[in-house]
Amino acid sequence: MPLISRRFLPVATGLVLLVATAIVLLAMGRVPICTCGEVKLWTWDVTSSDNSQHIADWYTFSHIIHGMIFYWALHLAAPRLSLGWRAVAALVVEAAWEIVENSPWIIDRYREATIAAGYTGDSVLNSVFDILWMLLGFWLALRLPVWLTVALALAMEIVAALVIRDNLTLNVVMLVWPLDTIREWQAAAGL
Repeated sequence: MPLISRRFLPVATGLVLLVATAIVLLAMGRVPICTCGEVKLWTWDVTSSDNSQHIADWYTFSHIIHGMIFYWALHLAAPRLSLGWRAVAALVVEAAWEIVENSPWIIDRYREATIAAGYTGDSVLNSVFDILWMLLGFWLALRLPVWLTVALALAMEIVAALVIRDNLTLNVVMLVWPLDTIREWQAAAGL
């Protein structure tokens, strides 16, 4: 009899990948939790040292949207792959991003190309929860009608842009092709 049933193999694989990602991040020198010694459910201030250190913050919306995008991309690209293995594929992509995002190269890129001058990277707790938030987005895209998924993603982008002058779209633009007009608009808010 197999140790893990075939039905639960994607779940077990996902858990192993989540733990492996945490181990890699720790080996990279990432702090397990916020150096403040607290674990908070939500951090409001994107300019504080608490940002990207706790369970959720304004950038959580970006990770939920990642999950929605990955769900639809994998639904189209790999329709014969089971839902469980598509979720594992999404987890692999998100975990890889969390590792790359916390590399010195990307941290330095954020500092030079965006208004995140004091960004030091994510805590391991934040990175693990970013992956779990992505899985929530994946699940939402599975369960919600397409129009509602799109509306929810747009609402998250709009709210984040209005409140913190940043979101997934602006983040990608500023990492790939930084624009002074965006940087100036973001800086005008004092973020």
